[in-house]
Amino acid sequence: MPLPTLLTQHMVRRPQRIELLRHIAEQGSITRAAKSAGLSYKATWDAIDELNNLAQKPLVERSVGGRGGGGAKLSAEGERVLRLYKRLQALQAQVLEATEESGDLELLNRLTLRTSARNQLLGRIVSIVRQGHNDYIRLHMTDEVFIEARITHDSTQRLELKIGTDVVALIKAGWLELHPHDHVETNGNNCLSGRIDTVLEAEDGPCEVRITLPGGQTLCALTPTARLQALGLAADCQVKVCFAPSFVLLGTPL
Repeated sequence: MPLPTLLTQHMVRRPQRIELLRHIAEQGSITRAAKSAGLSYKATWDAIDELNNLAQKPLVERSVGGRGGGGAKLSAEGERVLRLYKRLQALQAQVLEATEESGDLELLNRLTLRTSARNQLLGRIVSIVRQGHNDYIRLHMTDEVFIEARITHDSTQRLELKIGTDVVALIKAGWLELHPHDHVETNGNNCLSGRIDTVLEAEDGPCEVRITLPGGQTLCALTPTARLQALGLAADCQVKVCFAPSFVLLGTPL
């Protein structure tokens, strides 16, 4: 199966994150891979979550009892991506040798986009329904996971969106609301079932809650500690993650 265009472009524009695949393959654990890559343990897992979310299949799998703790290994898809990345590196080297103007590379860098949104999920458009000035766009994420985005009809046309288009759904962590697993959403919001993987508490702010969805994609939510305690939510709990379609931003390759 060919790699999604968005992941391939990510490999070109964000090589330091793809390099993590090599470190994980060589080191056999997250702790050692983070040290080898010069990243914190948290930054390493953030990068892994982003890579897994943009791929059609997880690239990194957790393993029990890895060397140095925090065990992880590349999946078969991860190994395939790493081989492709090495080929892309060779092609990039040839392009750099042939580049006549240094300003060409600066221009390409200006045309790429980085975002502060913590959640970046790969999805494919399965339907577009127009309602007045807005379009409701339904995305198939993985397995049986679907979400809806509401954007203006002008944005749909400007991005040239149509059924079958691959897009990245961007959702800020603060826009996600957590509820007990038996919560029933009645306001037309997206409501996804998942499992709380980790809860990272902060001294001067909300907790960072990482949720794993059934298809392996990961969401990050920011929630006050008091709310988590009131709902009885903690690591390994089943949870519902809800957010309005208007909170889903869509991105496409340039």
